[in-house]
Amino acid sequence: MANATPSRLGALNAGVDKDALFLKVFSGEVLTAFEQQTIMMDKHQIRTIANGKSAQFPVMGRTSADYHTPGNEITGDSINHAEKIITINDLLLASTFIANIDEAKNHYDVRSVYSREMGIALANQMDKHILQTIIQAANDATPTVSGEPDMIGTVITSATSGTVADDMIAAIFDAAQALDEKNVPEDNRYVVVKPEQYYLLANSSKVINVDFGNAANGSTASGKVMQVAGINVLKSNNLPTTNVTAGVAAGTSTRQAVDASNTTALVFHPSAAGTVKLMDLATESEYDIRRQGTLMVAKYAVGHGVLRNEAAVQIQSA
Repeated sequence: MANATPSRLGALNAGVDKDALFLKVFSGEVLTAFEQQTIMMDKHQIRTIANGKSAQFPVMGRTSADYHTPGNEITGDSINHAEKIITINDLLLASTFIANIDEAKNHYDVRSVYSREMGIALANQMDKHILQTIIQAANDATPTVSGEPDMIGTVITSATSGTVADDMIAAIFDAAQALDEKNVPEDNRYVVVKPEQYYLLANSSKVINVDFGNAANGSTASGKVMQVAGINVLKSNNLPTTNVTAGVAAGTSTRQAVDASNTTALVFHPSAAGTVKLMDLATESEYDIRRQGTLMVAKYAVGHGVLRNEAAVQIQSA
């Protein structure tokens, strides 16, 4: 009896590599899941480097105006400069191994599900690290630039901001005022809350009240809230609300460690934090003949750091 001639679904033009096409699908699924899940990537500063372990972000202070006395020489005022160094964390990855025998016995596709889960895992960790970095900024009482005493973070305590919509709204307005007083740009401000607080806002007549012509700010039917105090509202389970001290959650050498206990909201401008990318999101897939299965890996190597303390406000309940 003659052997069958199989059509290898992963082979490119019947080539030797039987997984050539699978990798492209896998990469696309991971990237799509990552982009759909992360909310913070386009809401802070990002720089990509080709090599090295860190990158410098220059930070400049402010100058002032003064009247000119006729005849006096104009010599120019000195503007203080500082820098923020962001160091790359270790390689972070998500992986899975699919045994040939299991895949042969299985009656449904698992590769697409696994690749999506890997993308989500990396996206969630990215968001957590960025949010933790912004909380670090809010808790930093050292001026970003020497001689600029208002360039410090802000922490607002409102005991019932996590359970009472009116108090959360009031705290967000206080945060907006704090940013205004520190000359933080009004464009692209964001507030991140967890689902519980988000739906408190969505159920508040102060936020959604068509009688006052703000139906465009959301609706009870859609359950969406657009803005409070002119600040864009975002919902995320990744907002840290515990004391993060160790492990992957705290980043390499605990660079993203922060006490986020009792956090109910985080208000910020994109200038608050930065990310340096050494190795952007990438995927690998390889068949291992010794183990009779396929190893699938998604990975990135990035670093996060505080840039401007004054652009971050933490709202906490205690």
